[in-house]
Amino acid sequence: MSQKTAPDAPADKPGFLVESHSIGYVPRSERYGRPLNQFTLWFGSNLNITCIVTGALAVVLGGDVIWSIIGLLIGQILGGAVMSLHSVQGPRLGLPQMISSRAQFGVYGAVIPLVLVILMYIGFAASGTVLAGQAVAGLIHSPHWTGIIIFGIVTAVIAIIGYRLIHVMGRLASLISGLAFVYLTIRLLTGTDLGALFGDNHFTVSSFVLAMSLSASWQIAYGPYVADYSRYLPASTKQGTTFWSTFAGAVIGSQWSMTFGVLAAAIAGDKFAGDEVGFVVSLGGTGIVAAALYFVIALGKLCVNVLNAYGGFMSTITTITGFAGHREITKSARAVVVSAIMVIAMVIALAGSTNFVDKFSTFLLFLLTFFTPWSAVNLVDFYFLSKERYDVPAIGDPNGRYGKWNVAAIASYVIGLAAQMPFLYTSFYTGPFVKALGNTDYSWIIGLIVPAIVYFILSKIIKRSIPTRLILPDDAEGEKVE
Repeated sequence: MSQKTAPDAPADKPGFLVESHSIGYVPRSERYGRPLNQFTLWFGSNLNITCIVTGALAVVLGGDVIWSIIGLLIGQILGGAVMSLHSVQGPRLGLPQMISSRAQFGVYGAVIPLVLVILMYIGFAASGTVLAGQAVAGLIHSPHWTGIIIFGIVTAVIAIIGYRLIHVMGRLASLISGLAFVYLTIRLLTGTDLGALFGDNHFTVSSFVLAMSLSASWQIAYGPYVADYSRYLPASTKQGTTFWSTFAGAVIGSQWSMTFGVLAAAIAGDKFAGDEVGFVVSLGGTGIVAAALYFVIALGKLCVNVLNAYGGFMSTITTITGFAGHREITKSARAVVVSAIMVIAMVIALAGSTNFVDKFSTFLLFLLTFFTPWSAVNLVDFYFLSKERYDVPAIGDPNGRYGKWNVAAIASYVIGLAAQMPFLYTSFYTGPFVKALGNTDYSWIIGLIVPAIVYFILSKIIKRSIPTRLILPDDAEGEKVE
């Protein structure tokens, strides 16, 4: 049964016009860019105050400096690998990340993880707006609420313009924030007794795994939108190049920020917790240096918050068009959806700007429960079952190859969620196995392994139609991708 689709969107032209494509396939003739842009985007996006706060939690919640840094690094590597495997799908399929979930969950079934992804984007946008609002308010000497509103408006405008401007921001943030972090790191460590700081070692399994969980969840949470920012790369881009460019940017940037947070929390203690932005700015003193640091903090958060708004827009449109048909939307509709997402985020930020660290810790760790099973299903399907052979035109048709629902994927996702619960440790729910495991959260490990195995087995039992090659909408225009 055929479905109506909107005409192909016109190619994006150089400059900062509103992006023409939304969730639709990006034709090979319109691809551009270099894998280096993936490095700068993820490096610059992770040099931000929220990432610093996340690293600080490892110490605030009981860890020491050395083992917190090591635990964070291991989590970065594990979570960064998962994230970067998703990034490879962008240039291969020419699609945003979550719409490709229709090939695993079915056109309607993909809505199940999508609803949770949208909540994640709004939550991250709200939490980021809290800290960025402090920076903007400090920069222009205004009340905190004014900073939140200004930051939210700027975020929405850039997300509406879209992909090209987002990557320009990534390059700027890499350069400006990178230089600022060198300065801040030197200022933080100046006059500090490094021997005493690193000599206080008290390894505990619970604190070590907590540090791993914080950084792994940080990286895995990028998974649902990482391909959004690689989908314009030429189809000929080597998969290894895409992987390592994304991996290096995300891991180096976030590890630097989180290590800074560990050191800041250990050195400053109560002076850091609760006034994170103020403490970072105080490292530069007052006057023009302080103003510059407020700007850097706002820029770093703007970069990552735009990703949240843009990703939220993509996921919202993917959800709606799953039932209405796979098609592009108008630029005015794009503006409305992005604006609505940021309005909700600003309202949450204005209402919940106190006790930020505690609330963010709970939010971040609990999010991991819902996205590791999705990552497991998506990656097993792409690399081991379908082996990158997708019928991209059929992804928009509920009556086509992928159908409305895929029982194997949905069941695996639900089983993955259930399997995590006994191992989950948050402030509002503790699983029955947590105490016996030293009050340590192992749910994210379970959430990767169990659904991956279940989905692989169920997919062998419940057969699906898998094409013999990757089928792209513009195959007739050029050489077919085998």
